[in-house]
Amino acid sequence: MVSKLKSVIAYLSYSGNTKEVAEFIEEKLIYEGVKVDIHRIGIDMPIHPEEYDYVFLGTFTWDRGSTPDEVKDFVLEIGYKPDNMAVFGTGDTQFGGDELFCRAVDKLVHFYNSQWPGLKVEQSPRGSQEAMIGKWVEGVLQDAKSYA
Repeated sequence: MVSKLKSVIAYLSYSGNTKEVAEFIEEKLIYEGVKVDIHRIGIDMPIHPEEYDYVFLGTFTWDRGSTPDEVKDFVLEIGYKPDNMAVFGTGDTQFGGDELFCRAVDKLVHFYNSQWPGLKVEQSPRGSQEAMIGKWVEGVLQDAKSYA
C-alpha cells in the first residue's frame, strides 16, 4: 500500500460524467492510502501543483475535439508545466467518432508531456470502464509503489 503520498484531483464537469470518473479515481487513491484533495475547476481557488505528488487533471472534450475554456484557464493559473500531471477525461464517440474522442485528453497529455497515458472514458464510467479506471490509477501509482 502506498503511504504518505498526496494528490489532488482537479476536474471540470458539466454533465456529471467527468465528476463520476474523478470520484472513482478518488476512491481508488484512498484505497491505496493516498491523501486526496478535490479541486473543481472554475469554482475552487487555484491549486499549487508542487504541493502534491500527483495532480490528476480531468476534463471533457468540447466542440469537436476542443478543450473547454475553463480548463485552459486552469492551465494558465498554474503558469508552468508540472511533471506530475496525470490526465483523464470523458467523451462521446457519437460526436466526431474515434478521431475526436477525448481529444482534449490527448492535447493535455501532449502539452504536459505526461509520463502516463491519458485515461479516456466513454460518457459515464459504468460497467467495464470502472475496472479500466482502477487499472489506470494503479499504473500512475506504480512508480511510487516500487519505492514504498
